[in-house]
Amino acid sequence: MAEVFRDDLGIPHIRATDVRDLARAQGEVTARDRGWQIEVDRLRAQGRLAELIGEAGVAWDVFARRARIDSTARRAFDALDDETRQFVGDYAAGVRDGMAGVGSGAAEFRALDARFDDARPLEPWRDHDPLGVLHVAHVLFSTFPHVLWREHVARTLGDDWVDVFAGDEHADETLPTSGSNAWALHGTRTSSGLPLLAGDPHRLFELPGVYQQIRLACDEFDVVGLAFPGVPGVPHFGHTGEAAWGITNAIAHSVDVFEERLRAAGDGYEAWGRSGWEPVDVRRSVIRVRGGADVEVESVETVRGCIVTELHESDGELRGWSIRHPARARADLGAAALLPLLRARTARQVLDAFDSWVDPVNRVLAADRSGEVLSATVGVVPDRARSERRRTLQSAAPAADRMLPTPIRVRDLAVDANERPARAEIDLGWAYPSPHRACRIAQLLGARHRWTTGEFADVWGDTRSGSASGLLAWLPAGELSAPASEARDALAAWDGRMEADSRAAGIFAAWRAALVQAVTRHHALSPLRDPHPFGAIFDPWMAAEGQIASALPQALRHPSLASEAHEMVLAALERAASATTWGATHRMLPLHVLAEVDGVMTPGAEFDSALPGDGDAVRCAGSSPGVSDRSWRGSVARWAWDLDDRERSLWSVPFGASGDPASAHFADQHAAWVEARPTRVVTEWSALTADRPTGAS
Repeated sequence: MAEVFRDDLGIPHIRATDVRDLARAQGEVTARDRGWQIEVDRLRAQGRLAELIGEAGVAWDVFARRARIDSTARRAFDALDDETRQFVGDYAAGVRDGMAGVGSGAAEFRALDARFDDARPLEPWRDHDPLGVLHVAHVLFSTFPHVLWREHVARTLGDDWVDVFAGDEHADETLPTSGSNAWALHGTRTSSGLPLLAGDPHRLFELPGVYQQIRLACDEFDVVGLAFPGVPGVPHFGHTGEAAWGITNAIAHSVDVFEERLRAAGDGYEAWGRSGWEPVDVRRSVIRVRGGADVEVESVETVRGCIVTELHESDGELRGWSIRHPARARADLGAAALLPLLRARTARQVLDAFDSWVDPVNRVLAADRSGEVLSATVGVVPDRARSERRRTLQSAAPAADRMLPTPIRVRDLAVDANERPARAEIDLGWAYPSPHRACRIAQLLGARHRWTTGEFADVWGDTRSGSASGLLAWLPAGELSAPASEARDALAAWDGRMEADSRAAGIFAAWRAALVQAVTRHHALSPLRDPHPFGAIFDPWMAAEGQIASALPQALRHPSLASEAHEMVLAALERAASATTWGATHRMLPLHVLAEVDGVMTPGAEFDSALPGDGDAVRCAGSSPGVSDRSWRGSVARWAWDLDDRERSLWSVPFGASGDPASAHFADQHAAWVEARPTRVVTEWSALTADRPTGAS
């Protein structure tokens, strides 16, 4: 039996004798605190979300079955070494205990029972389910949906437009826009003389939050970190006392996309391959839709991978797109890294643990109490030339996996912010986010010679826009109407900071939004709004406004728009002249599964907070220019690891430690998160409050 303690924020600190008891306790505590959240993700992995929430879950379930998420998790679980398989299985056993005792009583389950006027009993977790949850967290986190977007651009506008949407990396106009920040300071740059690591991952503002603050202690290790609820260990961000690490996404091309040609063959299909028509594996299943009609799904897997899109007729054949996902191709979700990370005592051991990481490809910063700081890129990528990453592949064979280079030592500071890396050997993607965040963080860190974790608020909270300069160059000169002239003068004098109380920032955002709308409606680009052939799950990537917003200056310079660009800029400025402060419209929009279900009250109304920052600022708070200023993506945690004294480390999440809306810890971190003010990590056991032991009813 393990002991559970809580700090003042309700964060669980678990102390057990051995690893097996600890894993079981982590699973049980997570089910108590996040029962609704982890059950949703477990059902996502199985392609059974619609059984819980009805029609709103169908699009995801179709994708999950086509991508064979649950099957991949089963394969990966069966392929694990004995100790890791037991570790994952013990966690699942703890979840079973926690769901039976507390988790199954979550208010969301009761609300759905009332909405559908029935009762849906929960099924016990299976031992491989934590790997399904891990796969769900990453399956759409690679760049392959952007490859499909580029295919849509080429098919609707022409291939020459593909490079327009790659942006101009020298002008802060690149795609994709999502990402994270991380930085490392060598001991020569810190007040203590030992390294500091810090950062913040950027993902959707999911409610409950995507990360769980937790402490895991047993006879072998004592680790604080950020876990994925439903997954054992702390795979992304952790501090073992002697060593620490944090990751960012490498924006690598890790998933090949193939255009498939199919023809009917008996009760299945054949696919065209390099040697002619080849057999494929077809599995048919039925999605049970709560309160609605069942949906039949075909899952088709060729020698290249699973077809994850709709099939459509073309030239007497069927066409679709498959993905070669390394997790499925290798029957490996990287879970072999989970225990070695917890046991790591040096930066080198951290990176040795990550040798078994698979997907997504990440950049890792690791440090230890000897003073060593290391930087590495980890994961699996196909050995493809850059030109082969641009669009989907046709009649190509799966590529061999590429070996990644060895880690390098950091002797001053290192910053990772998803930018195109300067080192060619780790330039594994095609299009990258703007280098603005990386350059800005390096500039801020360079302004002070010695740092403590308490001084990082200036970095986390920096709101300077990365794209403003590219757009401000389009400000019109000459005579304007009085309102437009006033707006132009405000923008010309603006410091580029997207502060919530800034009217200039509000004018800039309104001007940008009006420009996005104008460009999207232009006849040269309007075909982008035509239906795409990929399926509903890919709609967010195919939204023309979002993609145009991320490459707006490039689009305005294109010959198809250049002659009208000045007129569009001027009209947009007239529309923006009446804008108010940025925070009046730029407010948080937490995404909750129940928001898609008619007739169910969605938790989270209290999070309608005015947010500083923007999608391309270090203080990331992304919206959808041209659609809505509400912020749905940004920093889903902030962390700073001090290798001299772990209790000077900091962490925070946007909401709270509990997923229960009735809990005092559902939202008690929100105000500090809005202020970019993380709290100190508490590790002294005597400063914690004992909770009931695991295994107790």
